[in-house]
Formats: sequence, structure tokens, C-alpha cells
Amino acid sequence: MNVPRGDGPFPALVLAHGYINPDIYTTGRGMPREQDVLARGGYVVLHTDYRNHAGSDDDPDNDVNLRLGYTEDVINAVHALRSASRPNVDDGRIGLLGRSMGGGVVYNALVVAPGLVDAAAVYAPVSSRPEENIDRFQRPEGDPLVEEIEAAHGTPRENPEFWRQVSPVTYVDRVTEPLLIHHGTADDTCPLAWTRATVAAFEAAGKDVELRTYRGEGHTFGPRWADSMDVTMSFFDRHLR
Repeated sequence: MNVPRGDGPFPALVLAHGYINPDIYTTGRGMPREQDVLARGGYVVLHTDYRNHAGSDDDPDNDVNLRLGYTEDVINAVHALRSASRPNVDDGRIGLLGRSMGGGVVYNALVVAPGLVDAAAVYAPVSSRPEENIDRFQRPEGDPLVEEIEAAHGTPRENPEFWRQVSPVTYVDRVTEPLLIHHGTADDTCPLAWTRATVAAFEAAGKDVELRTYRGEGHTFGPRWADSMDVTMSFFDRHLR
């Protein structure tokens, strides 16, 4: 947890990082640029170590269960900020920020726990349909987890209801928080088309969603990253201050 200098209480942000192999992950490893900038901007920043990462608890079924446990971890991180009665945290002003896989975690949290936070932002998010993520990231690599997942839950063709129920886009009507999405047009990891489809679903449901695209930016953001963070800070300042 990064805490700004000065007297609080400060608004807080819980961060959901993207995929990092748990075998090499170290505590707080994801999103170091964001952690620093946001804390210097006056936000308490709590970076989650998901289950099976660093010193967190083991959950041997998490991957087979589509890593939905990460969503529980982020939701519980928000509850932890509120229950700890920390004098430097304004527990009535909390937001979420996710990147890549963590963007999908944020989508899940918004539909599972509407009203939990005040606003959310995501960068270069994965698809809001888990089967698309599996088809892009795991199936082409011959990941044996795919066979385990489909043995446990069925394929999308065999068990379409399961896959509909685990897709956050199915439940966008539940969302109550404003959502900001950043995505580069040259992202060859998570296609911009995924985000456009998700935004269209939010808009069709009448939700407060804003998409910012960055011409030429890839998945990790380079020259336009600072600009995108200015937008993110302004967004959270509007909704959390």
C-alpha cells in the first residue's frame, strides 16, 4: 500500500494487475508506474497480490474456475480498507483501477458488487467474454488448462448457459459506477474490438462509460501513457474528491 505524504484521510484506489506468471511474481510487482503517480497525486493505493501470487493463500482450483477468485480478492481488498479503520483512508471514497487481465477483474467486480466503489478505470482490458480470452491466450499455446476447464464446465457449445453466466457483459445492467476505459489502437495483445463490444453493451444498458483510444499505442502504453494518466487522475478527482 502506497500512502501519500501529508494529513489524510485520502481517497483510495485498489489496483488489479494484469497477468504475470505466478512463478515469477513478487509482491506489488504489477503497475509500478500507476502506483507511484497515483500516490503522489493524493490517493492511497492498495495493490493486490491475487491468490496463488507471492505470499497469498493457495487456491488449487482457481485456474480451472476461470480465475474468478481474483475478483473475490479485489472485492475483499476494498472491504479490508473499510474494515481496518485506517485514519489515512477515507473509506467513503474508493475506486478500482485494472490493467489487461485486471481489467476483466474490474468488470467482474462491478457486476458482482454494484455500489462497492465510486468509480472504476481500466487499461487495455481483456474481453468481457471469458471464452474469447481462452481462445486467444490459452488454446493456441496448447495450455492443458483448457482441457481441464472444459472437462469441468463444458465447452461454450456444450454448455452455453455456463459461459453466459460467467461473462460480466451479461450483467452490465447491474453496474452503478462510472467506468473509464483506455485502449491503444495498436494493441496486438487485447484487441480494441473487444473493448468496443463491451462499451457498446454498457451504452445499450444506459451506463456511464467512456472510452479513450490512443492511436499507435500498444498494450503496455508508451508515449501517451502520461497523457492517459492525466485523464485517469481527472476522472478519479471528479468522482472521488
